[in-house]
Amino acid sequence: MEYLRADILALYTGMRPVVMVDYGGKMPELQERLCEVLKLSQQESSIYQHLRVMVIEDMIYLIHVQGLAKFVMSSLNSETKLLFVDLEQDPPKMITQTDESSVVMQLVSVQKLFSLTFPVDGMNSELLPCHGRDPTASDKSPISELVISQSSEFIDLSCCLQETQVTIPTLNG
Repeated sequence: MEYLRADILALYTGMRPVVMVDYGGKMPELQERLCEVLKLSQQESSIYQHLRVMVIEDMIYLIHVQGLAKFVMSSLNSETKLLFVDLEQDPPKMITQTDESSVVMQLVSVQKLFSLTFPVDGMNSELLPCHGRDPTASDKSPISELVISQSSEFIDLSCCLQETQVTIPTLNG
């Protein structure tokens, strides 16, 4: 319980936009319990209104919707050149031609999907509760649809990594 309290504090104070939940439990019970905790918390205080549970494949996160939106936009609009390292190489190699790297391009596509899902002015209600498409992606794009539950307490973005070479540790980093 102490970890959950610290993670929620980090989210609503703005210290972190996303917290990976790795302190026990298994899906879908952990997801259901976290959603219930958030629902009860939101009934008690409005400071919790921007917190949601997000799932990507078998990983579960607590997110601050506005904080995540600002973080994604800042990384997409960054004037600082982002550096990428290919850990599949032995020894790991710096990716110098990011325009030519399919993994880097796929990561940017995932970031764009996140920015469409979590715009700075609030969650994209057009994507609730049905499936949506990334308008910047082609029909053959692996990032084609996302699912947000009817309650919008639970966001499933597992589809954003289907058929990509981008892995969960990449997004967590």
